[in-house]
Amino acid sequence: MASRPLAAALALVAGVAVAVIAPPGAAQATPPGDKDVTAVLFEWNFASVAKACTDQLGPAGYGFVQVSPPQEHIQGPQWWTSYQPVSYRIAGRLGDRAAFSSMVNTCHAAGVKVVVDSVINHMASASGTGTGGSSYEKYSYPGIYSGADMDDCRSTITNYQDRANVQNCELVQLADLDTGEDYVRGRIAAYLNDLLTLGVDGFRIDAAKHMPAADLANIKSRLSNPGVYWKQEAIYGAGEAVSPSEYLGNGDVQEFRYARGLKQVLNNENLAYLKNYGEGWGYMESGKSAVFVDNHDTERGGDTLNYKDGANYTLANVFMLAWPYGSPDIHSGYEWSDKEAGPPGGGTVNACYSDGWKCQHAWREISSMVAFRNTARGQAVTNWWDNGADQIAFGRGSKAYVAINHEGSSLTRTFQTSLPAGDYCDVQSGRGVTVNGSGQFTATLGSNTALALHVNARNCGSSSAAGASFNVNATTVTGQNIYVTGNQPALGNWNPAGALKLDPASYPVWKLDVALPAGTAFEYKYLRKDAAGSVTWETGANRSATVPASGSVSLSDTFRT
Repeated sequence: MASRPLAAALALVAGVAVAVIAPPGAAQATPPGDKDVTAVLFEWNFASVAKACTDQLGPAGYGFVQVSPPQEHIQGPQWWTSYQPVSYRIAGRLGDRAAFSSMVNTCHAAGVKVVVDSVINHMASASGTGTGGSSYEKYSYPGIYSGADMDDCRSTITNYQDRANVQNCELVQLADLDTGEDYVRGRIAAYLNDLLTLGVDGFRIDAAKHMPAADLANIKSRLSNPGVYWKQEAIYGAGEAVSPSEYLGNGDVQEFRYARGLKQVLNNENLAYLKNYGEGWGYMESGKSAVFVDNHDTERGGDTLNYKDGANYTLANVFMLAWPYGSPDIHSGYEWSDKEAGPPGGGTVNACYSDGWKCQHAWREISSMVAFRNTARGQAVTNWWDNGADQIAFGRGSKAYVAINHEGSSLTRTFQTSLPAGDYCDVQSGRGVTVNGSGQFTATLGSNTALALHVNARNCGSSSAAGASFNVNATTVTGQNIYVTGNQPALGNWNPAGALKLDPASYPVWKLDVALPAGTAFEYKYLRKDAAGSVTWETGANRSATVPASGSVSLSDTFRT
């Protein structure tokens, strides 16, 4: 993502580079094996990333985690301060060098590779003291760069139809490095090489569009591993002088049109139109494209879906993970109303769904599709079905099958698959499905829900952790959220302050999975909190349920007003 130093710059400037990370898909990148999904843990500190790798990303089958820029940057609470570097020391708000190194090692132990968001197009504007104690002023970063390294153009980019203006001038007033200079190229390569010594597996190149592709190729050639995974942020803009396809020779490039197209289809058109999504829509080749539903820039700029879009957002992620185009990124950030607001708690994630952390990577509807994608890798689309509108289904060879109902009423039908006969677990709902000898099964999908089967998820009971899956239909207004509490410590012991927030990914249905010991009998109740912290309990008696001897109890409730 391109940095945003000023409030005025937060409105996405047409063509400003914004990137995402995805696993490799070309010869110049490290082969991703069977796992090509990246969890983009935006502004999570390194200790929290490490824990997520162990507890969530590794077990779910994520191949990569993308971390926010680790280099020293300007001080300030806003998220975009991370994108205004003042040195190449690992000394940002997310952790020091030791914490970073520990994170890389922990993620590797969990089977997750690490990609670093790398800000090499520019340095900070203004002057001051960085997060690691370094003094700086615009065009002077002692021990690193002086004014001679940033004298190509000292005016702000104004014309995206002018290549020189886009690639030589200043992105939102940030000091633009002259990447045509040998010294600058060597200094940038030294920073990336330092990260490689710590075990980093790849780089997201921030603002790649604002550097000539040849300059980036030269920098990459100087790395200790010139074939390292390399992902470039280059936003497509019709009629612009710089095209994202220019960067395909260096590595992967993010296909921003993919995310924009999903928003258009989910919000205003029909899922049936997605039958040839990707290259059939004129997008870049699949093997070198990184795709996403949203990232930290686009969710704030409004040109893609975001977590506030409820089921539209969730179903878009389900489709992306099921569909064989590009390498997917799952954005996982935090709630915001102020588009400039930095991470809660300085980037410390104490628990998902608390303190504003959204944890999209852990939503059941999304995380369950990572294993689906890994299982379906290399399989073509088969058995496509649609109703001409907002209900679709398709298989991935004989390995997997998905159905999505994006209409206002339920869908009941017999689906034709190429799956082997037998019992399967719908990883979206945790319910069992039986496929007959002809590859058919009959199922009902509720409005705005999906169903997903794959050959590595055959038994719901044995694959489900003990606990309770809360699902409650509850309408809210802006600023309100739904919580659950009950007579167990894991449920907050009836204390509203300790109640657990449910996630509105499938709004108006709010969901949350809670670990509880097998056989536990418990009582519970839902409550609504507003932005001021006022609590409204649902009416009626306490609800009750019992965790089975194996697996989880699934609760489908309606908030009682």
